[in-house]
Amino acid sequence: MVVTMLRLRKAVTNLTQEEFIKGYRKAQLIDVREQKDFEAGHILGARNIPYSQFRQRHKEIRPDLPAYLYDQNGGKSARAALLLKKKGYTKLYQLQGGFRQWTGKIRSK
Repeated sequence: MVVTMLRLRKAVTNLTQEEFIKGYRKAQLIDVREQKDFEAGHILGARNIPYSQFRQRHKEIRPDLPAYLYDQNGGKSARAALLLKKKGYTKLYQLQGGFRQWTGKIRSK
């Protein structure tokens, strides 16, 4: 468990909502929640690549641009970042606390 936490910390940079907002417009904003959660409400401008499909779909994320990841509370986005890190991605960021604590603009279907 501790080893995993250390690996996650090295793989991804945790950002507060303010830091996240500053950078995500110049990056790829990826929501790793399942589609039904995404449709119920997501951060404006986010693209949905559910964690359950991440192994198959990670190539949709460009390695040369920063990737800003988030999920409901931070666990899956950290695991997604770890997977991307193993594939050679370096600019990985996640929203601390996840969508549950987001107070910025959202969009829903």
